[in-house]
Order: sequence, then C-alpha cells, then structure tokens
Amino acid sequence: MDETSACTCNCSALPSAWVMRFLSILPRGARILDVAAGEGRHTSLFLLEGFNVTAVDVDVSNLEPLVGTPGLTLECRDLEAEPWPYGKEAFDGIVVTNYLHREHFPHYWESLAPGGIFLMETFLRSNEYIWGRPKNPAHGFENGELLRLMPEGARIIAYEEGMASDNRLVARIAFAKPGRVEPYGYPLRAR
Repeated sequence: MDETSACTCNCSALPSAWVMRFLSILPRGARILDVAAGEGRHTSLFLLEGFNVTAVDVDVSNLEPLVGTPGLTLECRDLEAEPWPYGKEAFDGIVVTNYLHREHFPHYWESLAPGGIFLMETFLRSNEYIWGRPKNPAHGFENGELLRLMPEGARIIAYEEGMASDNRLVARIAFAKPGRVEPYGYPLRAR
C-alpha cells in the first residue's frame, strides 16, 4: 500500500507499523474509535479493511474528504475540554497515536468492549531532545509510565519503549480487555 492508495484525504503519512501489526487480531466489521484521528491515516486504513470507524479530532478538516464513506462516523470534538462522550463497551478497538491525555485512560477501558483491543503509540518525553516534540512535557510519557497507566485486568499483548526505526522515541502498547472467550495467545507478527 502506498500513500496515494491508502487514503483519499490529505494524509501525509502511512499508517503506523505498530497499528498495522495488530490489525489482524480485530474481528472484521469491528467498531473502532480513532482518537485524535488527525489526517486520517488510521481511519482510512480501518475503513479500507471493512471496519466501522468513529474518527474524532478537534479539527476534522483533513478528514472531510472521507465523509460519506460507508462505516465512518466523523466527530469534531475537543475531548480534553468536554466530558467523555462514549458509552460503556461501545468499541471493539481503540487506537491512539501521537496523542496523550492521561485522564482518558479510565474512559478507554470503560468504552472498550470485552475482548476488545487497545493500541497506542506515542512519544516519550525524551523525544524532545532529538526532534523538539512534544513541546509540552505533559504530552510525552516518562520511561515506564505507559505500563503504570494500564488498568487492572488488562491483558498486555505487546509493549515496546525506545527508539523506533525513524529515530522517534516512543512507547507502544497493545492490550486486550478480557472477554467471555479468551485466546491462548495473540499473534505477535504482522499478517
């Protein structure tokens, strides 16, 4: 998949390799919440794969070309300034990349359905020393902090912290909310 075929919006980046790595463990047609959807790289990926996506961001102008795509709900919301709008067990998957608002972690857990998958990849604070991002120290994790924010009962599938292939310093996690039927293990490689 190249940039032009992956997305019909003004997307400037390919989907995260971390998100793509775990795409296959989500059931087809799953309800996905793409938090801080930005330019739509993950929203587009999930729509192309047949998922139902709620894409939310404070600025959805880059996502407007996707309006009318089957399976898309587009929401312009400032999730930091308003109450969490999503109900209990509303999503089979939640994706958060390059965004951090610690107060959302209890909401993520509550809005994730049993058996649901949570995928996150965002900056470590030390990334600022190399790339100048995040500018606000509150928008990056301290070493080990992401693990400390995991809710009790979360089944960690994979966790990484360090320098990615593009030289960004990141923390990444994939976890499952236990469901009625549990797999013995989740696949750890891309499909």
